[in-house]
Amino acid sequence: MKNFTPIPPQLTVAPFTLDEAEVAGLKRSHLRNRTKIDGVSRGVYRPSDWNFDLSAAARALSAATPGAWISHVTAARLHGSCLPPWLSDSNELHLSKPRHLPSVRRKGVIGHTVVASEDEIEFVRGIWISTRSRTWLDLARRLPVPDLVCMGDELIRTPRLEFEERDTPFTTLEALRKMVDRHKNLQGVVRAREALDLMRVGADSAPESLLRLAMLDAGIPEPELQVQLRPGDPFSPSADLGFRDRRVAIQYDGGHHLEQEQIFSDRRRDKAFEAAGWTVLKFGKDDLADHSSSAIGKIKRALRSAWQDPAVSSGLRPYGFL
Repeated sequence: MKNFTPIPPQLTVAPFTLDEAEVAGLKRSHLRNRTKIDGVSRGVYRPSDWNFDLSAAARALSAATPGAWISHVTAARLHGSCLPPWLSDSNELHLSKPRHLPSVRRKGVIGHTVVASEDEIEFVRGIWISTRSRTWLDLARRLPVPDLVCMGDELIRTPRLEFEERDTPFTTLEALRKMVDRHKNLQGVVRAREALDLMRVGADSAPESLLRLAMLDAGIPEPELQVQLRPGDPFSPSADLGFRDRRVAIQYDGGHHLEQEQIFSDRRRDKAFEAAGWTVLKFGKDDLADHSSSAIGKIKRALRSAWQDPAVSSGLRPYGFL
């Protein structure tokens, strides 16, 4: 009977490369005709009973392809970037290479030949991957402008240290514009520039960005973001969007707002605005259906009411839709 070299435990839980197998003591000949090992692609293997995991697949693909990097949708998912629902659970594997290397030819892998600066690629958790900013630009050829704005707003928003363990944005509008200018011939660059003009610091979620864009499309003036009831007071309650001159505060309450502690916090926030004479509008997921038509109607009615209220409208000019 033929004696098989046992498979090291570390090679039984995730995809691995031929180099990794050899480091573990297995030669290419040891991997042939194994009942528990499948050859996936050139120099890449996986355990037969392995359940697909995007991060593990990307790590093996990156390790087996020197000079290339994980990009596009795959990079966006690994970064945890804001993606539309139709891409948020994608298991596509995208790999980019510079022009001086041969094109990507791997089964099940979507290859790209691109021009990229050194600062647009990084090494994260064992994976060569496009940066968040470059990933945003790569997706400009695929995402509609509203979704590109959502993804971009996430990059430039100011995070809260107590929740995210960081207090600086991933990038800035200025840095994104410079990157776009470096790649004038990239597919999607026109759409990227259009998105840049619509991106704003202050949107804390994709629904907030989509609601703001829907308001602009409906002819409503652009709202202020993260509106503080008492400007300059770090302890002041704030609204996601709003119109200070009309005293209209707009809140988008996502899933985490259903938690009991958050419910009490939201009530205190809303009562503070109402006690100061503001109208508070609260929206959820259902209000954003059909291009936020339900929310838009309520916002317009609130702004009309504010215009008709002498205590609020004194000295104000009417909005175009009034």
